[in-house]
Amino acid sequence: MEKEKRYLALIYGALLLSVIVVGLGAYTRLTEAGLGCPDWPGCYGFLTVPHSEEKIAKATEAFPHAPVEVHKAWNEMIHRYVAGTLGLVIAAIAVLAWRVPGRYRLLPTLLVGVVCFQAALGMWTVTMNLMPVVVMGHLLGGFTTVTLLFLLALMERRRIDSTIQQDGDAAGRPAIGGKLKALSLAALLAVVMQIALGGWTSANYAALVCTQLPVCEVDWVEKYDLDAFHPVSPENHTYQYGVLGFDQRVTIHATHRLGAMLVTALVLLLAVAVKKPLGSGVSWMLGAALALQITLGVTNVVAYLPLPVAVAHNLGGLLLLLVTVRTVLGVFSSQFVPSGASSFRDTGRLSHG
Repeated sequence: MEKEKRYLALIYGALLLSVIVVGLGAYTRLTEAGLGCPDWPGCYGFLTVPHSEEKIAKATEAFPHAPVEVHKAWNEMIHRYVAGTLGLVIAAIAVLAWRVPGRYRLLPTLLVGVVCFQAALGMWTVTMNLMPVVVMGHLLGGFTTVTLLFLLALMERRRIDSTIQQDGDAAGRPAIGGKLKALSLAALLAVVMQIALGGWTSANYAALVCTQLPVCEVDWVEKYDLDAFHPVSPENHTYQYGVLGFDQRVTIHATHRLGAMLVTALVLLLAVAVKKPLGSGVSWMLGAALALQITLGVTNVVAYLPLPVAVAHNLGGLLLLLVTVRTVLGVFSSQFVPSGASSFRDTGRLSHG
Protein backbone atom coordinates (compact mmCIF):
# COMPACT_ATOMS: atom_id res chain seq x y z
CA MET A 1 0.00 0.00 0.00
CA GLU A 2 2.91 2.36 0.61
CA LYS A 3 3.93 1.92 -3.01
CA GLU A 4 0.43 2.91 -4.09
CA LYS A 5 0.52 6.01 -1.91
CA ARG A 6 3.90 7.01 -3.36
CA TYR A 7 2.52 6.48 -6.85
CA LEU A 8 -0.44 8.73 -6.04
CA ALA A 9 1.93 11.33 -4.59
CA LEU A 10 3.88 11.25 -7.86
CA ILE A 11 0.68 11.94 -9.79
CA TYR A 12 -0.19 14.85 -7.50
CA GLY A 13 3.35 16.18 -7.97
CA ALA A 14 2.95 15.98 -11.74
CA LEU A 15 -0.40 17.77 -11.46
CA LEU A 16 1.16 20.62 -9.49
CA LEU A 17 4.06 20.79 -11.94
CA SER A 18 1.67 20.93 -14.89
CA VAL A 19 -0.13 23.91 -13.34
CA ILE A 20 3.24 25.64 -12.93
CA VAL A 21 4.03 24.94 -16.60
CA VAL A 22 0.73 26.55 -17.66
CA GLY A 23 1.51 29.60 -15.50
CA LEU A 24 5.04 29.86 -16.88
CA GLY A 25 3.67 29.54 -20.41
CA ALA A 26 1.29 32.43 -19.81
CA TYR A 27 4.09 34.50 -18.27
CA THR A 28 6.36 33.75 -21.25
CA ARG A 29 3.67 34.73 -23.73
CA LEU A 30 2.66 37.89 -21.89
CA THR A 31 6.26 39.11 -21.52
CA GLU A 32 6.75 38.72 -25.29
CA ALA A 33 9.33 36.00 -24.66
CA GLY A 34 7.81 33.39 -26.95
CA LEU A 35 10.64 34.04 -29.39
CA GLY A 36 13.17 34.77 -26.65
CA CYS A 37 15.14 31.89 -28.15
CA PRO A 38 14.86 31.78 -31.97
CA ASP A 39 15.62 28.05 -32.15
CA TRP A 40 14.41 24.87 -30.44
CA PRO A 41 15.07 23.03 -28.14
CA GLY A 42 18.21 25.00 -27.33
CA CYS A 43 18.77 28.73 -27.23
CA TYR A 44 20.87 30.34 -29.94
CA GLY A 45 22.54 26.98 -30.46
CA PHE A 46 23.37 26.49 -26.77
CA LEU A 47 21.77 24.31 -24.10
CA THR A 48 21.32 27.36 -21.92
CA VAL A 49 20.99 31.10 -22.44
CA PRO A 50 24.21 32.67 -23.81
CA HIS A 51 25.52 35.24 -21.33
CA SER A 52 29.24 35.67 -21.90
CA GLU A 53 30.44 38.14 -24.53
CA GLU A 54 31.91 35.31 -26.56
CA LYS A 55 28.67 33.30 -26.61
CA ILE A 56 26.55 36.37 -27.33
CA ALA A 57 28.82 37.20 -30.26
CA LYS A 58 28.42 33.67 -31.63
CA ALA A 59 24.64 33.84 -31.12
CA THR A 60 24.43 37.19 -32.92
CA GLU A 61 26.44 35.81 -35.82
CA ALA A 62 24.29 32.69 -36.07
CA PHE A 63 20.97 34.56 -35.67
CA PRO A 64 21.50 38.11 -36.94
CA HIS A 65 17.73 38.66 -37.19
CA ALA A 66 17.19 37.89 -33.47
CA PRO A 67 19.30 40.03 -31.10
CA VAL A 68 19.95 38.37 -27.76
CA GLU A 69 17.65 39.60 -24.99
CA VAL A 70 18.89 37.66 -21.98
CA HIS A 71 15.84 38.19 -19.73
CA LYS A 72 13.39 37.06 -22.43
CA ALA A 73 15.59 34.11 -23.34
CA TRP A 74 15.64 33.00 -19.70
CA ASN A 75 11.85 33.27 -19.50
CA GLU A 76 11.57 30.97 -22.48
CA MET A 77 14.22 28.48 -21.35
CA ILE A 78 12.91 28.17 -17.80
CA HIS A 79 9.54 27.32 -19.30
CA ARG A 80 11.19 24.69 -21.48
CA TYR A 81 13.19 23.20 -18.59
CA VAL A 82 10.11 22.83 -16.37
CA ALA A 83 8.00 21.49 -19.25
CA GLY A 84 10.72 18.97 -20.06
CA THR A 85 10.82 17.86 -16.44
CA LEU A 86 7.05 17.40 -16.50
CA GLY A 87 7.38 15.25 -19.60
CA LEU A 88 9.86 12.96 -17.83
CA VAL A 89 7.62 12.67 -14.77
CA ILE A 90 4.63 11.76 -16.95
CA ALA A 91 6.72 9.14 -18.75
CA ALA A 92 7.66 7.68 -15.35
CA ILE A 93 3.97 7.58 -14.35
CA ALA A 94 3.13 5.71 -17.56
CA VAL A 95 5.88 3.14 -16.93
CA LEU A 96 4.75 2.60 -13.34
CA ALA A 97 1.12 2.30 -14.45
CA TRP A 98 1.96 -0.56 -16.79
CA ARG A 99 4.25 -2.33 -14.31
CA VAL A 100 1.63 -2.83 -11.59
CA PRO A 101 -1.65 -4.69 -12.29
CA GLY A 102 -4.81 -2.83 -11.37
CA ARG A 103 -3.56 0.67 -12.06
CA TYR A 104 -5.25 2.81 -14.69
CA ARG A 105 -3.24 2.64 -17.90
CA LEU A 106 -5.26 4.47 -20.54
CA LEU A 107 -4.85 7.98 -19.10
CA PRO A 108 -1.07 7.70 -18.47
CA THR A 109 -0.59 6.40 -22.01
CA LEU A 110 -2.75 9.18 -23.42
CA LEU A 111 -0.78 11.71 -21.37
CA VAL A 112 2.47 10.57 -22.98
CA GLY A 113 0.94 11.18 -26.40
CA VAL A 114 -0.37 14.61 -25.39
CA VAL A 115 3.01 15.63 -23.98
CA CYS A 116 4.79 14.54 -27.16
CA PHE A 117 2.36 16.58 -29.24
CA GLN A 118 2.84 19.50 -26.84
CA ALA A 119 6.58 19.33 -27.47
CA ALA A 120 5.90 19.50 -31.20
CA LEU A 121 3.60 22.50 -30.69
CA GLY A 122 6.30 24.17 -28.61
CA MET A 123 8.76 23.68 -31.47
CA TRP A 124 6.26 24.96 -34.06
CA THR A 125 5.52 28.00 -31.89
CA VAL A 126 9.14 29.04 -32.43
CA THR A 127 9.73 27.78 -35.97
CA MET A 128 6.44 29.29 -37.21
CA ASN A 129 7.10 32.57 -35.42
CA LEU A 130 4.09 32.56 -33.07
CA MET A 131 1.45 31.60 -35.64
CA PRO A 132 -1.81 32.17 -33.69
CA VAL A 133 -3.37 28.75 -34.32
CA VAL A 134 -0.21 27.07 -33.03
CA VAL A 135 0.00 29.35 -29.98
CA MET A 136 -3.66 28.66 -29.16
CA GLY A 137 -3.14 24.93 -29.69
CA HIS A 138 -0.15 24.99 -27.34
CA LEU A 139 -2.30 26.67 -24.67
CA LEU A 140 -5.09 24.12 -25.09
CA GLY A 141 -2.54 21.31 -24.96
CA GLY A 142 -1.32 22.58 -21.61
CA PHE A 143 -4.85 22.75 -20.24
CA THR A 144 -5.51 19.25 -21.57
CA THR A 145 -2.42 17.91 -19.80
CA VAL A 146 -3.52 19.39 -16.49
CA THR A 147 -7.07 18.06 -16.90
CA LEU A 148 -5.92 14.53 -17.70
CA LEU A 149 -3.58 14.51 -14.69
CA PHE A 150 -6.46 15.79 -12.56
CA LEU A 151 -8.69 12.96 -13.77
CA LEU A 152 -5.93 10.41 -13.18
CA ALA A 153 -5.41 11.69 -9.64
CA LEU A 154 -9.14 11.41 -8.89
CA MET A 155 -9.38 7.91 -10.32
CA GLU A 156 -6.27 6.58 -8.59
CA ARG A 157 -7.29 8.12 -5.28
CA ARG A 158 -10.67 6.45 -5.54
CA ARG A 159 -9.05 3.12 -6.41
CA ILE A 160 -6.54 3.24 -3.57
CA ASP A 161 -9.06 4.42 -0.99
CA SER A 162 -11.48 1.67 -1.95
CA THR A 163 -8.90 -0.94 -0.95
CA ILE A 164 -8.25 0.41 2.54
CA GLN A 165 -11.63 1.56 3.84
CA GLN A 166 -15.26 0.58 3.82
CA ASP A 167 -17.39 3.08 1.95
CA GLY A 168 -20.60 4.45 3.35
CA ASP A 169 -24.05 4.08 1.92
CA ALA A 170 -25.14 6.51 -0.81
CA ALA A 171 -28.79 5.57 -0.54
CA GLY A 172 -31.32 8.38 -0.57
CA ARG A 173 -29.35 10.51 -2.97
CA PRO A 174 -31.62 12.56 -5.27
CA ALA A 175 -31.87 11.16 -8.79
CA ILE A 176 -30.21 13.20 -11.51
CA GLY A 177 -32.22 13.67 -14.69
CA GLY A 178 -31.30 14.26 -18.28
CA LYS A 179 -31.77 18.03 -18.10
CA LEU A 180 -29.06 18.42 -15.46
CA LYS A 181 -26.71 16.19 -17.43
CA ALA A 182 -27.31 18.27 -20.55
CA LEU A 183 -26.75 21.48 -18.58
CA SER A 184 -23.48 20.21 -17.12
CA LEU A 185 -22.17 19.24 -20.56
CA ALA A 186 -23.25 22.59 -22.01
CA ALA A 187 -21.43 24.43 -19.22
CA LEU A 188 -18.29 22.36 -19.75
CA LEU A 189 -18.37 22.95 -23.52
CA ALA A 190 -18.86 26.69 -22.96
CA VAL A 191 -15.90 26.84 -20.57
CA VAL A 192 -13.66 24.97 -23.05
CA MET A 193 -14.73 27.24 -25.92
CA GLN A 194 -14.14 30.32 -23.78
CA ILE A 195 -10.63 29.13 -22.93
CA ALA A 196 -9.97 28.65 -26.66
CA LEU A 197 -11.33 32.16 -27.33
CA GLY A 198 -9.05 33.53 -24.64
CA GLY A 199 -6.10 31.83 -26.29
CA TRP A 200 -7.13 33.22 -29.70
CA THR A 201 -7.49 36.70 -28.19
CA SER A 202 -4.02 36.55 -26.67
CA ALA A 203 -2.36 34.98 -29.73
CA ASN A 204 -3.75 37.75 -31.96
CA TYR A 205 -2.88 40.57 -29.53
CA ALA A 206 -6.51 41.59 -29.19
CA ALA A 207 -6.65 41.87 -25.39
CA LEU A 208 -6.40 45.67 -25.27
CA VAL A 209 -8.49 46.77 -28.27
CA CYS A 210 -11.56 47.16 -26.03
CA THR A 211 -11.04 48.95 -22.73
CA GLN A 212 -14.61 49.60 -21.60
CA LEU A 213 -17.39 47.41 -20.28
CA PRO A 214 -19.57 45.50 -20.92
CA VAL A 215 -18.52 44.68 -24.52
CA CYS A 216 -16.53 47.38 -26.31
CA GLU A 217 -16.44 51.15 -26.67
CA VAL A 218 -16.42 50.97 -30.48
CA ASP A 219 -19.29 49.80 -32.70
CA TRP A 220 -18.29 46.16 -32.59
CA VAL A 221 -21.50 45.00 -34.28
CA GLU A 222 -20.72 47.09 -37.35
CA LYS A 223 -17.10 45.97 -37.35
CA TYR A 224 -17.82 42.28 -36.76
CA ASP A 225 -15.79 40.18 -39.18
CA LEU A 226 -15.91 36.37 -39.10
CA ASP A 227 -12.59 36.20 -40.99
CA ALA A 228 -11.01 37.02 -37.63
CA PHE A 229 -11.49 33.36 -36.71
CA HIS A 230 -9.94 31.82 -39.82
CA PRO A 231 -7.37 29.32 -38.53
CA VAL A 232 -4.85 30.22 -41.24
CA SER A 233 -3.57 33.73 -40.50
CA PRO A 234 -2.40 36.08 -43.26
CA GLU A 235 1.11 35.11 -44.34
CA ASN A 236 3.81 37.09 -42.59
CA HIS A 237 7.47 36.61 -41.62
CA THR A 238 6.47 36.82 -37.93
CA TYR A 239 3.19 36.92 -36.03
CA GLN A 240 4.60 38.63 -32.97
CA TYR A 241 2.45 41.65 -32.04
CA GLY A 242 -0.27 40.39 -34.40
CA VAL A 243 -1.07 40.75 -38.09
CA LEU A 244 -4.86 41.16 -38.07
CA GLY A 245 -6.55 44.51 -38.63
CA PHE A 246 -8.30 46.56 -35.96
CA ASP A 247 -11.81 45.43 -36.91
CA GLN A 248 -10.82 41.79 -36.70
CA ARG A 249 -9.21 42.26 -33.31
CA VAL A 250 -12.33 44.01 -32.06
CA THR A 251 -14.34 41.04 -33.35
CA ILE A 252 -12.18 38.59 -31.41
CA HIS A 253 -12.29 40.61 -28.21
CA ALA A 254 -16.05 41.23 -28.37
CA THR A 255 -16.69 37.53 -28.96
CA HIS A 256 -14.57 36.68 -25.94
CA ARG A 257 -16.66 39.09 -23.85
CA LEU A 258 -19.92 37.59 -25.13
CA GLY A 259 -18.55 34.13 -24.42
CA ALA A 260 -17.84 35.18 -20.85
CA MET A 261 -21.48 36.18 -20.45
CA LEU A 262 -22.65 32.81 -21.75
CA VAL A 263 -20.25 30.94 -19.45
CA THR A 264 -21.45 33.01 -16.49
CA ALA A 265 -25.09 32.16 -17.18
CA LEU A 266 -24.50 28.43 -17.69
CA VAL A 267 -22.14 27.95 -14.75
CA LEU A 268 -24.46 29.85 -12.41
CA LEU A 269 -27.39 27.71 -13.54
CA LEU A 270 -25.29 24.59 -13.00
CA ALA A 271 -24.20 25.75 -9.55
CA VAL A 272 -27.83 26.17 -8.51
CA ALA A 273 -28.93 22.90 -10.11
CA VAL A 274 -26.29 20.68 -8.46
CA LYS A 275 -26.74 22.05 -4.93
CA LYS A 276 -29.32 19.43 -3.97
CA PRO A 277 -27.98 16.28 -5.70
CA LEU A 278 -24.25 16.91 -5.20
CA GLY A 279 -24.20 19.14 -2.15
CA SER A 280 -23.65 22.80 -1.37
CA GLY A 281 -19.87 22.39 -1.43
CA VAL A 282 -19.85 21.61 -5.15
CA SER A 283 -22.21 24.50 -5.80
CA TRP A 284 -20.04 26.94 -3.87
CA MET A 285 -16.87 25.75 -5.62
CA LEU A 286 -18.41 26.48 -9.00
CA GLY A 287 -19.62 29.90 -7.89
CA ALA A 288 -16.30 30.83 -6.29
CA ALA A 289 -14.24 29.78 -9.33
CA LEU A 290 -16.55 31.73 -11.62
CA ALA A 291 -16.50 34.84 -9.41
CA LEU A 292 -12.70 34.77 -9.27
CA GLN A 293 -12.41 34.52 -13.04
CA ILE A 294 -14.90 37.33 -13.64
CA THR A 295 -13.03 39.55 -11.17
CA LEU A 296 -9.71 38.87 -12.87
CA GLY A 297 -11.20 39.48 -16.32
CA VAL A 298 -12.74 42.81 -15.33
CA THR A 299 -9.49 43.86 -13.64
CA ASN A 300 -7.60 43.09 -16.85
CA VAL A 301 -9.90 45.49 -18.71
CA VAL A 302 -9.97 48.40 -16.28
CA ALA A 303 -6.27 48.16 -15.33
CA TYR A 304 -5.01 47.60 -18.91
CA LEU A 305 -3.76 44.02 -18.58
CA PRO A 306 -1.35 44.09 -15.61
CA LEU A 307 1.03 41.14 -15.90
CA PRO A 308 0.25 39.40 -12.56
CA VAL A 309 -3.50 39.67 -13.17
CA ALA A 310 -3.19 38.46 -16.77
CA VAL A 311 -1.24 35.38 -15.65
CA ALA A 312 -3.75 34.78 -12.85
CA HIS A 313 -6.58 35.03 -15.41
CA ASN A 314 -5.04 32.11 -17.31
CA LEU A 315 -4.80 30.06 -14.13
CA GLY A 316 -8.31 31.13 -13.13
CA GLY A 317 -9.62 29.71 -16.40
CA LEU A 318 -7.81 26.47 -15.62
CA LEU A 319 -9.35 26.35 -12.14
CA LEU A 320 -12.84 26.92 -13.53
CA LEU A 321 -12.27 24.13 -16.06
CA LEU A 322 -11.18 21.64 -13.38
CA VAL A 323 -14.07 22.48 -11.07
CA THR A 324 -16.52 22.11 -13.97
CA VAL A 325 -14.97 18.79 -15.02
CA ARG A 326 -15.27 17.47 -11.49
CA THR A 327 -18.88 18.60 -11.34
CA VAL A 328 -19.71 16.87 -14.63
CA LEU A 329 -18.13 13.66 -13.32
CA GLY A 330 -20.26 13.92 -10.20
CA VAL A 331 -23.40 14.42 -12.26
CA PHE A 332 -22.76 11.45 -14.53
CA SER A 333 -21.37 9.06 -11.93
CA SER A 334 -24.21 9.50 -9.46
CA GLN A 335 -26.65 7.23 -11.31
CA PHE A 336 -24.14 4.38 -11.26
CA VAL A 337 -23.52 4.44 -7.50
CA PRO A 338 -24.07 0.90 -6.22
CA SER A 339 -25.16 0.15 -2.69
CA GLY A 340 -22.36 0.82 -0.24
CA ALA A 341 -20.44 3.29 -2.41
CA SER A 342 -19.55 6.75 -1.15
CA SER A 343 -21.14 9.81 -2.67
CA PHE A 344 -19.42 12.80 -4.23
CA ARG A 345 -21.38 15.05 -1.89
CA ASP A 346 -20.43 13.27 1.32
CA THR A 347 -16.75 12.58 0.79
CA GLY A 348 -15.57 14.99 -1.91
CA ARG A 349 -14.48 11.97 -3.99
CA LEU A 350 -16.01 10.43 -7.03
CA SER A 351 -18.45 7.65 -6.28
CA HIS A 352 -17.78 4.12 -7.47
CA GLY A 353 -19.44 2.99 -10.62
